[in-house]
Amino acid sequence: MTHPLFDLRGKVALITGATHGLGMAMASGLASAGAKLIINGNSSQEKIDKAVEYYRAQGFQAFGYRFNVTDEDQVTAAVEQIEKDHGAIDILINNAGIIKRTPLLEMSLEDFEEVIKIDLTGVFTMTRPVARKMVERRQGKIINVCSMMSELGRNSVGAYAAAKGGLKMLTKNMATEWAKHNVQVNGIGPGYFATSQTEPIRVDGHPFNEFIINRTPAAKWGDPDDLQGATIFLASKASDFVTGQIVYVDGGILATIGKPSNEA
Repeated sequence: MTHPLFDLRGKVALITGATHGLGMAMASGLASAGAKLIINGNSSQEKIDKAVEYYRAQGFQAFGYRFNVTDEDQVTAAVEQIEKDHGAIDILINNAGIIKRTPLLEMSLEDFEEVIKIDLTGVFTMTRPVARKMVERRQGKIINVCSMMSELGRNSVGAYAAAKGGLKMLTKNMATEWAKHNVQVNGIGPGYFATSQTEPIRVDGHPFNEFIINRTPAAKWGDPDDLQGATIFLASKASDFVTGQIVYVDGGILATIGKPSNEA
């Protein structure tokens, strides 16, 4: 039986980029707590349809809408249509994003700007029409998917780190401006997770696999479902006095400087 504070029955949750990976895990967590899922994607309608089919096969309410989170006109029209079709959006998870692994001295301005546009400006574009309605209703939950790169740098991900660092501060400023309207805005910062994208390197003997195991105090990759608890908490009444925070779900990476390779 779900504790009343974590009960999301009757809530409408819009999750961007939830057709695969960690976005799908977070969306499934909300649905398991009773929320109706509104899934966004932009790559293809087929991919959205397959994701909706996946959610519905688990007994969840799910509906898909294709639009580009960086296009203000598309976003505004989509928000209006979603609320017409399903009622007020109670929960927004800004998960859509990209990464381009290129050293800064080799990265084109076009690629740098694309990462910033989707990962940072896209959150601004996506959130405002939803937040305006939340402010009017004096109720809402917004979760921005940040990253450990909101706090740390790493070779070849400078554009991504710039975007996610900016997203951390955008989250805090959204929280500052909208808290008085009973709209809570927080972030989730995932660590390294076992997804289809990381599968090729999650093998014994691979240098990066050994690096993650050694660098993470939990000594393992995260399971995507490990994100569900924090997501449900930040989307529910349990977090009504929590705003402007970034919850890092990283197995302890940000809590330590690591350990020598010869240390048990």
